[in-house]
Amino acid sequence: MSAFDSWDKAEAFALSLPGTVRSTIYNMPMVMISKNRRGFLVTGHEAENSFAVPLDEGYAEMLMETDPESFWQSPHYAGSGAVLVRYSSPDPERVRHVIEHAYTLAAAKKSRPPRRRTRKV
Repeated sequence: MSAFDSWDKAEAFALSLPGTVRSTIYNMPMVMISKNRRGFLVTGHEAENSFAVPLDEGYAEMLMETDPESFWQSPHYAGSGAVLVRYSSPDPERVRHVIEHAYTLAAAKKSRPPRRRTRKV
């Protein structure tokens, strides 16, 4: 199984899931579900060595406890459900499952209203 050793590989896998599109959040690349506009994969604030996935807090804690070599949180994400996934993870199969889980969680959420863009005068 191929490692998720770059954003491009993680993004390509996420985009292979049904109904997904590229987007951005706070000027960072993100993959979201087009139907409800919920993101489930983002480059995050530690993009040089990890990408972020939003999960429920208990699942994120379990991942960090059982595989700290792959899953972690920087101070920015501490206390949130988001977990960072190191590009150097030795377990690409588990990473694949975590991305799929984040996708399933995002797909189950209600739609977000479209962002309103304001015009500068």
